[in-house]
Amino acid sequence: MTALKAHVRNGRIVVDEPIDLPEGSEVSVYLYDAAADDLPDHERAALERSLERGLAQADAGDLIDADVVLAELARS
Repeated sequence: MTALKAHVRNGRIVVDEPIDLPEGSEVSVYLYDAAADDLPDHERAALERSLERGLAQADAGDLIDADVVLAELARS
C-alpha cells in the first residue's frame, strides 16, 4: 500500500505527484479530516514517522498475514 497526498479541485481528487499506475486501475481513497485532528504536533510527527516506517516495510514485503494477527488477538 502506498500513501499519496492529494487535494480536491472542482469536486475531483487530484494527486499532488505523478504515480505510475496502469490506465483504468482501481484505487481506494480513505479520507482524513485534518481539522478534526487534536493530536499535539510532537505526537502527529511520531505517528507520521511510524506510518512511513510501516509503509516502507509493507513495500519491502515485510508483512504479517492478517489471519495470523487476528488469531493471536483472539487468543489474548
